[in-house]
Amino acid sequence: MIPSRAALQSQIISDPPDVVETDVAIIGSGMGGGCLAYALRDKGIRVLIVEQGDFLPVERENWSFDAVHTEGRYKNSASWHDATTGKNFIPGNYHYVGGSTKLYGATLPRFRECDFGPIEHADGLSPAWPIDYADLEPYYGEAEQMFWVHSNKGEDPTDPWRSTDYPYPGLPHEGAMARLAESARKQGLHPFSAPQALDYRPGGGCLLCDTCDSFACMVEAKGDADVSAVRPALAAKTRNVELLTNAEVVRLVTSPDGKTVAAAQIRHHDRRIEVRAHRFVLSCGAVNTAALLLRSASDQHRRGLANSSDQVGRNYMAHITTFFLAVDPRRKNEAVYQKTIGINDWYEAGPGNIYPLGNVQGLGKLRGPQAKMGKPWVPMPILDEVTKYTLDLFIQTEDLPLPENRVTLRPNGQISLFRRETNLAAHHELIRRMKKVVRKAGFPVVLTRSLGVEATSHQCGTARMGDDPTASVVDANLKAHDLDNLWIADTSTFCSSGAVNPAITAAALSLRLGHCGALTN
Repeated sequence: MIPSRAALQSQIISDPPDVVETDVAIIGSGMGGGCLAYALRDKGIRVLIVEQGDFLPVERENWSFDAVHTEGRYKNSASWHDATTGKNFIPGNYHYVGGSTKLYGATLPRFRECDFGPIEHADGLSPAWPIDYADLEPYYGEAEQMFWVHSNKGEDPTDPWRSTDYPYPGLPHEGAMARLAESARKQGLHPFSAPQALDYRPGGGCLLCDTCDSFACMVEAKGDADVSAVRPALAAKTRNVELLTNAEVVRLVTSPDGKTVAAAQIRHHDRRIEVRAHRFVLSCGAVNTAALLLRSASDQHRRGLANSSDQVGRNYMAHITTFFLAVDPRRKNEAVYQKTIGINDWYEAGPGNIYPLGNVQGLGKLRGPQAKMGKPWVPMPILDEVTKYTLDLFIQTEDLPLPENRVTLRPNGQISLFRRETNLAAHHELIRRMKKVVRKAGFPVVLTRSLGVEATSHQCGTARMGDDPTASVVDANLKAHDLDNLWIADTSTFCSSGAVNPAITAAALSLRLGHCGALTN
């Protein structure tokens, strides 16, 4: 049973005092922060989740293509600066309870076992992590239970070993996606049911509609961090978790000796308040976590908080991504819920490819308003008609960590992002191979659109973990090297990006941190 917002009012602080005190302050309520609060819900300590936004409203516009994509109704991030072009853009980041997961595609694959070790790519080395897959495996299983993950064990040849099966069976392919899956098998590939976080359990509320990927769920049947982590944490019998909304953390202040974080300075509507805690955890997302650390520079931490290594903000990664549309102009695509397929046959290096190429997965069914974003000069009636015939896929390749790919702050405080893409040759080869696959499956026309710096949904790497304090920001247990009471629990700690969606790996890292005792001892 999903707790309603109304039932949780006693745990939500809407009119805070000037100073709020707690044991553990978690800044951010997305996948990292939400799962950490869930893990700490019964540990006997006071936990405060600090969220910049509020609950995303449940309204008809949740499922409106025009409201979401043409009008950008739910975009609420400040603009960022593209340091390459000099232009500003609105990133795919959202400030709501549940963070960006409120509008994510809910695809939750584990990192492959090999992703935690060094991997040679055409453009360089993907570095090893200071932990391995076995360290996260039980927490992957816990997260899959929390988020109602549906998939089938044994279908994906790259799926890592698991101590527990998927909680629920995979979702069936339909329409053109079913035709592609059947043809891909005949071509010797191994299409599988992509792990999806939906409440499609017996009696669940999921309708398998076409407004899931990039939409909020009006019936709250998508496994996002709000529904599956934050609300269960707030509803725990111990009532030790509270939520402070509309609270933008502008700066962290350290003790006089600079060894601990003493307080978080917060803008709450038109007031300035302060949160004081014994321990602080940053879960703002890779870019905003780095920006907050940089904004918190002081006499003791002149390059920014936790930045004696000069690694905060560096090594930004976000995957090389392409929207891939296969078209059979003779036959409409009758699929409604289309995000069911995954293809990983070229994920790792093998006999047919010297270097890893990446992952292919289903994309939410595109409609005219979404296509208009990529083809603004094409009249909407034409796009509405063309998208009735498209089979929509998402192709992604691992992005390598480069020190010069980084988050910085402009003199006016605006976030600036510089990124040079890597592994483009591998990505283009994956696209070429998929073109052959879909054409053999009866889709003669292929349209592609590569995504640029504004595609921030898979951001990671800006405060990476490591054993060497001179080359990393946090240790293998996510604690900042430079401070005694600061941890980071989001994708910024990733050492590499892999080539699959990062969300459930962020969840597993947070669950591991919450259960290890570091925040409760």
